[in-house]
Amino acid sequence: MHVTVRLFAGLRERAGRSQLELENVTRVQDVWPQLDLGAEPPGLLYAVNREYVERDHELADGDEVALIPPVSGGSFRLVAGALDVAAVLREVEDPEAGAVASFVGTVRRHSRGRDVEHLDYEAYEEMAEPMLSRLGDELTERHGLCAVAIHHRLGRVEIGEASVVIAVSAPHRSAALDACREAIETLKTTIPLWKKEVYAGGEEWIGRGS
Repeated sequence: MHVTVRLFAGLRERAGRSQLELENVTRVQDVWPQLDLGAEPPGLLYAVNREYVERDHELADGDEVALIPPVSGGSFRLVAGALDVAAVLREVEDPEAGAVASFVGTVRRHSRGRDVEHLDYEAYEEMAEPMLSRLGDELTERHGLCAVAIHHRLGRVEIGEASVVIAVSAPHRSAALDACREAIETLKTTIPLWKKEVYAGGEEWIGRGS
């Protein structure tokens, strides 16, 4: 079994090359351990022959496997796959924190009197990432926070799935709670992210935010 593995962005820099060949891998989940790059990063996605696949996808001889890191790095990420709530909480752990506040926005089945089938999220990625980072800096300064993390989905999100996860840590609970609320309200009104509601019989873009 021979497959070609392609690496992008931070993974490419980490490996020191953009492409390599692997032998004797039968499933997508076998690829990462063969790369010898340490712990697998949270939010990593896999595509086989330019189509997203799950980790248990079976490989065929000659397949091309692309490793897709989150669109942005650090604590402010635009992610084209499922969000890991526990990973976001870990990013704000701090020995000086006396409180951690979090917000998880999920896709609901009914919206404005209509039955929603799923949502689609789109972002002006090159602009949204630095804006999220600046928002984190502003919240940290204004509320005296220890850390902030914001992960937001891109693409199709199903009913019940998380579309955004925000976590904030601070020495005191009032600051953490206030900053978490301010983070989601600011994100909804200023960050260039759009959602499309797809419902029975039609669809509609809802503007900026989650």
